[in-house]
Amino acid sequence: MLVVWLAVVAGGTVAMVRYSEAPGIARSAPDAWPTKSKLLRDRDRPTLVMFLHPRCPCSRASVGELERLLANVHGKLEVCVAFVVPPGAADTWEETDLTRRIGSLQGVRHYTDKDGTEAHLFGAETSGQTMLYDSTGKLRFRGGITAGRGHAGDNPGRSALEDLVLRGEANSTGTPVFGCALFDTKCAAEETLCKP
Repeated sequence: MLVVWLAVVAGGTVAMVRYSEAPGIARSAPDAWPTKSKLLRDRDRPTLVMFLHPRCPCSRASVGELERLLANVHGKLEVCVAFVVPPGAADTWEETDLTRRIGSLQGVRHYTDKDGTEAHLFGAETSGQTMLYDSTGKLRFRGGITAGRGHAGDNPGRSALEDLVLRGEANSTGTPVFGCALFDTKCAAEETLCKP
């Protein structure tokens, strides 16, 4: 009996590790800032756009990494965070601790992306998906800024963004994205682990 129990625990642990390291869907972001976008792009400095599922527990790590990025680039970056509200969701659906946390960050503009209009324009599919456009509107980076689902700490995405903002170049221009599907309302109901 003990052997069976240990096998089940080991199997569950392996499955959770694999799941936490499995990236979400990441379509290609447009090479130039979408002309139909209502998000504001800074014409004097780079603009970072991050799309978040307001109820994705994994996205708390993305927000933590965004806070670290902002502390390290010292105001050299415009930031827009769009909270995607799927079609048919209640008006207050995006009112969560995540939206309040973003609202408390100085220098960060946040938007409600009703029906995911902006997400579609930017090709965003997964919560935490981030794009960096330079002051001319050219795409310089796309991907995530965590090393796994809900994993905070040093990672290639945040490092690449810091290098691009501070030095104008980086070793990487794209990384995997880890989080809930932006248009999944079930992720919101489970506040435990993100759904693939």
